Amino acid sequence: MNLPFYLTFIRVVMSPVFLVLYLYGASWGIPTPAVPYVLLGIMLICELSDIFDGFLARKHNKVTALGKVLDPMADSMFRLTVFLSFTQGVVQIPLLMVLIFFLRDAIVNSLRTLCALQGVALAARLSGKVKAVVQATTAFFILILMIPYTSGCLDFSSFYAMCFYATAVAALYTVVSGVEYLVANWKLIQKAFSHS
Repeated sequence: MNLPFYLTFIRVVMSPVFLVLYLYGASWGIPTPAVPYVLLGIMLICELSDIFDGFLARKHNKVTALGKVLDPMADSMFRLTVFLSFTQGVVQIPLLMVLIFFLRDAIVNSLRTLCALQGVALAARLSGKVKAVVQATTAFFILILMIPYTSGCLDFSSFYAMCFYATAVAALYTVVSGVEYLVANWKLIQKAFSHS
């Protein structure tokens, strides 16, 4: 248990908090126009924790086996929760797009685990880091759009179209990053499964 671990754990704890405040914040007394600001605050805290947990772990030599497992799990959990939230409420993006995010993470993480059990390490790829930035940027973009929409300054059709296309771009890059990961590591994956 160290500071990087607690920073990682913030994202695990904040996942259901984001979901609940997105869906029920207005009914819990938070003014509707204020909800996007609260959600933006949660997003900012979680994305900063993602940046600093790894940095601090490496800087202070606090990298642990638990941290290596928990960090990507926390990232996936938080971002998937955000986009699953967006399939409901005011945003209403198609669930199929979020399924793409889920399947990419599930396939990559399962392969990394199976290969690790065979003694083959699959390194993280730059495309995966870019994918995380693209998804986070998309989530921030949607939350920022919620400000004029909930204030009555943006009509629903325009709001929905912008949210839809932004998420579609993120989903497309998610597929590209998953394919790139498989292609780049294909020989290592074959090596691991040939020993199983």
